[in-house]
Amino acid sequence: MAAKLRKGDKVVVLAGRDKGKEGTISSVDPKAGKAVVDGVNMAIRHTRQTQTSQGGRLPKALPIDLSNLALLDSNGKATRVGFREEDGKKVRFAKTTGETV
Repeated sequence: MAAKLRKGDKVVVLAGRDKGKEGTISSVDPKAGKAVVDGVNMAIRHTRQTQTSQGGRLPKALPIDLSNLALLDSNGKATRVGFREEDGKKVRFAKTTGETV
């Protein structure tokens, strides 16, 4: 099945403790059905200091389930994603506005 959400998409969180927050997808794991969104689902990770990096308590974005994310359309509202064929190519489009993504 084709990916409805991809790296670089602007999304909003639909459920969980970060409900309503917006961010950009930095990576997607289609096999696990999860994505990492900048600034969402943050956790503190303790890292040891090395010669190259400073240690301490560093915030890190953890993966969030794809079912809890929705794409933002041009109006800034959450939308579902559909597929259609344009000029022989399969493209994604926002179900609310009908515009290609």
